[in-house]
Amino acid sequence: MTRVNFISVPFKIESNSGLSQAEGLAKFSSAGIVLEFETKFLGLINTGVKESRLPLEEITEIKFKKGLFKIGTKIEIWMSTFQRLREVPNQNGKIVLKIPRDQHEKAREAVETLQRDLDKYQESLPPPQIPVRSLFGDDESETKELEPDEGRTNPLKTSELETEELDGN
Repeated sequence: MTRVNFISVPFKIESNSGLSQAEGLAKFSSAGIVLEFETKFLGLINTGVKESRLPLEEITEIKFKKGLFKIGTKIEIWMSTFQRLREVPNQNGKIVLKIPRDQHEKAREAVETLQRDLDKYQESLPPPQIPVRSLFGDDESETKELEPDEGRTNPLKTSELETEELDGN
């Protein structure tokens, strides 16, 4: 049985409206991030513990933002799908994890490790497909209109005549 190594970091998330707040634990591993959190509406009504998995393949960007004197440290996560954003309180399409002051170094290490894994994953992807049209460019200024065949013989008819002569007809 293989054991997955991960770094656990506690966090808080506030919704855009400020009506709800989530507290939980983020587990960073080479496979992505697992968020376990509990949301409270108006600071009173508890929604229960939820889990949301953010697979490495769906993370487009992650940033560590250190605050002044380690106060206000944040981890910002952008996802490639809205499905994951529906599962977690987010701010304008990104997940913002507020990190406690005493967890600053652990959070920085977790983001650096995940960023290395994300870079390796993106390097392993095949290059994007390039449309054939782009190889020739969109400029059609050199393209000339065909002129009608005036006074010239049709190559198809010429080859038919040659075939008739060879057949003896």
